[in-house]
Amino acid sequence: MSRYEESIRASAATIESLRNLEPSMARAVEIVARCLGGGHKLLIAGNGGSAADAAHFATEFVVRFEQDRQAFPAIALAESSSALTATGNDYSFDEIFARQVKAFAHQGDVLVVFTTSGKSKNILKALDAARAVGIESIAFLGRDGGAARGKATVELVVVSNITARIQEAHKVLLHVLCEAVEPLLPRE
Repeated sequence: MSRYEESIRASAATIESLRNLEPSMARAVEIVARCLGGGHKLLIAGNGGSAADAAHFATEFVVRFEQDRQAFPAIALAESSSALTATGNDYSFDEIFARQVKAFAHQGDVLVVFTTSGKSKNILKALDAARAVGIESIAFLGRDGGAARGKATVELVVVSNITARIQEAHKVLLHVLCEAVEPLLPRE
């Protein structure tokens, strides 16, 4: 079997494994719909490719997914180079997302994190900050969930040891979440 064929099969198997996440996805849909429908915001964090997934997810709510509708507040926390570099310089890289959660989070808001390993210290601290300020959180995780396991209100764990397969599955999950939430949101 070629490397190409192996990759396609592995990706399909990983996507197929997402079926067991339906109850967790239903809870995530409820949380995001309540948040945005109630006039609150999403704060979204990730590193590297997961930062790109966070920005992608935010864009689907600020602009639109499939339907024309009003814009909803979703902030990708890795997008502010000034806040990231100032926090990293003055405090530490581990604090880059937690500092923003403490600055921007209000009751009713939701933190959404993406991490393929579940062990990124800045993501762990962001989840702790969300709990400290009293907001719910949704974690898109990989592998066995790592140290992030048990820190979020809802966890969507992609069980794979291959980062590329986890990121592919996270994209499917974020699109499924958008598909389910968008019809529940108010129109303009």
